Amino acid sequence: MIKYIMTFNMKNPGGNIITLLRKAGYYPLNNAFVRPLSRSGYPRFHIYMNQKGDELTFNLHLDQKKPIYKGTAAHSGEYDSSVVADEAERIKQSLS
Repeated sequence: MIKYIMTFNMKNPGGNIITLLRKAGYYPLNNAFVRPLSRSGYPRFHIYMNQKGDELTFNLHLDQKKPIYKGTAAHSGEYDSSVVADEAERIKQSLS
């Protein structure tokens, strides 16, 4: 299991979370949200999110490239870099 180092919480600013994350540049993909940084789709920011009451918990990382083995979710991910921390701040600002 992956340990998400870049985890942050915030109060739901109101509204549909899918609409809010789309305003921040993300779109839904399976049970998560992604924001590609290039036309090829990678690298991309990847968020897993949980909502409990009005509290939102974000687990954010940066996928550097596609998984190289079919049927696996393994990828080259960054979990605690300054780039990921900057993106977390950008998300907080855009949802505030």
